[in-house]
Amino acid sequence: MKSEIGPALRLPLLAAGFVALALGVGAGLARMGWSLALPDARLAAWHGELMIAGFFGTVISLERAVALSARWAYAAPLAAALGALALIAALPLAAMLLFVAASLVLVAASLAIFRRQRALFTLVPALGAACWTAGNLLWFGGSGTSTAAPWWIGFLVLTIAGERLELSRVLPPSPFARTAFAVIVAAILAALVLVLAFPRAGSAAWAAALLALALWLARQDIARRTVRERGLTRFIAVCLLSGYAWLGAGAAILLADGFLSPIGARDAGLHAILLGFVFSMVLGHAPIIFPAVTRAAMPYHWSAYIPLALLQVSLAIRITGDLAEVADWRRLGGMANAAALLLFVLGTVASVVRGKLAARGQAGKAG
Repeated sequence: MKSEIGPALRLPLLAAGFVALALGVGAGLARMGWSLALPDARLAAWHGELMIAGFFGTVISLERAVALSARWAYAAPLAAALGALALIAALPLAAMLLFVAASLVLVAASLAIFRRQRALFTLVPALGAACWTAGNLLWFGGSGTSTAAPWWIGFLVLTIAGERLELSRVLPPSPFARTAFAVIVAAILAALVLVLAFPRAGSAAWAAALLALALWLARQDIARRTVRERGLTRFIAVCLLSGYAWLGAGAAILLADGFLSPIGARDAGLHAILLGFVFSMVLGHAPIIFPAVTRAAMPYHWSAYIPLALLQVSLAIRITGDLAEVADWRRLGGMANAAALLLFVLGTVASVVRGKLAARGQAGKAG
């Protein structure tokens, strides 16, 4: 059944996702020791859940539902958005159940897309959705967020990797490179299973597989060529290449955590991936995905580089503070990370407003 759900009905879901993002960022700052007025002090403990399941779960599920154009697929972003609201209302059990439901629907939607077009680039996001489900079930089963986190990261990493592989059809990788990509994805999944039985060895294997993926993406992505272009094309390429560098750095830090402060290395490695890689990709893909979901034009402006640059610099400060065990640097970097994300949201709104004004101006001239 084709969907008749238009942008006006998608916007509340998108808004709920961004509420989860805002509160997730606030929860992260509270964990660092910043004094913030959160709706509930317990939100500080659910920083990761709000960011990954609440924000990314909603946004990725919404994008997948739009791509599939089936009414039932919108149950995934709806359940994820409700799960985020349940966490905000301090109802963690309800949130767990809603997130599990959202991830299961996302798996079904991803498989439906795969059945339409049987290809590696449609299979990999389905595997990512399965990772989200596994992480949610582990969390629901009482294993804790530290056990679920690698699976949640697998969800984001595989979703992004699949999208980049799809876009690489403009410059398709060689058969050897495609085989290498499939082997790396299989290694990531195998390592996630290994972590459950042998945490130390599994974590090392997982980090090594992520490092291999970063190298593959940096070598194969068309961004290596398009970074020489201008305007939006160059901006997207800079975002992508920055993200691959952070994915490699985060994986390398996690791989070497036996030689570093365990707490500092884990925080540095995870946030290099989740902030440096994932959000660099968000900034780069927003001008493509946001108009597809909202049907709102987003004209490019050079100011898009401001939140991107602030994200890179602030994350470098934060990770240096983690590894050097300098708490003030870590806290300062964390606050600047939040400022970068705020500037990104404000810049997105400003771009949409510019698009609407430009459209009205063209309509006025035509009239």
